[in-house]
Amino acid sequence: MKLLLTSAGIKNPSIDAALLDLLGKPVEDCDALCIPTAAYGHNSFAGARRFVTGANPNIPPVRLGGQSLALLEVSALATLDRESWVPVVEAADVLLANGGDALYLAHHMRACGLADLLPSLDAVWVGLSGGSMVMSPRIGEDFKTWEPPGGGDAALGIVDFAIFPHLDHPDLPENTMADAEKWFAGLDVPAYAIDDDTAIVWVDGEVEVVSGTGHWKLFER
Repeated sequence: MKLLLTSAGIKNPSIDAALLDLLGKPVEDCDALCIPTAAYGHNSFAGARRFVTGANPNIPPVRLGGQSLALLEVSALATLDRESWVPVVEAADVLLANGGDALYLAHHMRACGLADLLPSLDAVWVGLSGGSMVMSPRIGEDFKTWEPPGGGDAALGIVDFAIFPHLDHPDLPENTMADAEKWFAGLDVPAYAIDDDTAIVWVDGEVEVVSGTGHWKLFER
């Protein structure tokens, strides 16, 4: 499994180049699965619609239309036989995870078994905001909206660092670097604060920050 963890998608040529390098082939030749699930945890039904209809220009496989483009609603998978969906996931080149509530997405990924399947996949996971944070060990109390059945703020822990997205976004006055520092103070893991022009590439435990004109900060314990 390869991860491209973004704040807001493929916002600049540097992140686009990173995606192409991970894929090893043009976007239009890829089979992609779009995962809108996290949006429902924030009651963002309109956000889910924008995601799956390709209204977000920062998601190339949705915008351009790949070799195959399909919708994967993770919250439905637990009600289906694994034989009906596992081969589809295993055949995908790209899993595109929408933003929203990372804990809601993590809960349903565990419930259906997708979380356990991830390490064996050859696909590239492209996360947007909450779709990136779901890979972290914890999201921090500041980002909790939906309350998991067991409480807490634990996500999947595929990577060993937390993510603070949308750093210094003009429409999010609560996402300043000072806010990120306060958020990090409540964590026990390293963390990256990234703006919308920054992405984190993770391959087999190796991390590379791709930023272009963006800015970011690594908080270390």
